[in-house]
Amino acid sequence: MSLPSYIVSLTRSVLLSLSVAVVAASPSISFAAAPLIKTQAPGYFRMMLGTFEITAVSDGTLDLPVDTLLSANAKQTRAQLAKSYLGVPLETSFNAYLINTGSKLVLIDTGGGLLFGDQLGKLIKNIEAAGYKASQIDDVLLTHLHSDHVGGLLLDGAIAFPNATVHANRRESDYWLSTERMKTASANSMEFFKAAMSTLGPYIQAGKYQPFDADTMIVPGVMAHAAYGHTAGSTVYTVESKGQELNLIGDLIHVGPVQFEKPEVTIEFDVDRSAAKATRLTVFSQIAKSGQLMGGSHLPFPGLGRLKATSKGYQWLPVDYTTHLN
Repeated sequence: MSLPSYIVSLTRSVLLSLSVAVVAASPSISFAAAPLIKTQAPGYFRMMLGTFEITAVSDGTLDLPVDTLLSANAKQTRAQLAKSYLGVPLETSFNAYLINTGSKLVLIDTGGGLLFGDQLGKLIKNIEAAGYKASQIDDVLLTHLHSDHVGGLLLDGAIAFPNATVHANRRESDYWLSTERMKTASANSMEFFKAAMSTLGPYIQAGKYQPFDADTMIVPGVMAHAAYGHTAGSTVYTVESKGQELNLIGDLIHVGPVQFEKPEVTIEFDVDRSAAKATRLTVFSQIAKSGQLMGGSHLPFPGLGRLKATSKGYQWLPVDYTTHLN
């Protein structure tokens, strides 16, 4: 049975009026805005290297006045950063690396802990977010003993890694743990001595510190190589599994957008700038030729990638994000 035409026409008129009313009223309808979260995702990134599981862990970021810290002209440094849409101060990553060999859990560097205020000190929480506990770490390997690499050795004034043995190059600990050398140190380096002594001291007292000499296999698959210059005993750790390599270079580079193109540029923190430059040139050349992976403590997190030689220096090729961890 069909409706009379006048009823159909009236129904259409009513519906059209209601639609217009809703549209007209909608501008006055409002919903509470979602609050800004203002926190980042947990700072870890995981990949496989042969049969080893590699987890990059962030200790946080810190703004650094790199234009005054680098040996290059400050104006040129700012111009070089601008090419990458960056400026000063430059937000700089502080990275550490967990190596799970299957039989050992090894941590390379510990970040700055609370020695730099509340901007750093996120290492332990990010290790836990990554599925591990500080008590599971068997060995802590230090690239050098600057504050931003040893600060995380302590947590609330106590040993942060209770079951770990700490390792560093013998030349490095002989240098920074020397009270005689500290007496003649410059004001700028005084804090490095104090930090090394205060953070490493509890491990030494507990018999948990083992220095090594250059070019030593620390644990199976993890080799220490001398990389002197940035500090007296700076070390590069080469991690190898099934023919795949990852070279963890510590502080051989701080400011990628400047020092990749101009690897001759040094930084104020280098103890021996001439040696630091020579070491960087040698190591970068070797890594670029091999095509193997590299990890840098202050490259943008996770700080993992490869080097490609160019006519001007090197190009940094960051690793792709991956979910394939088999």
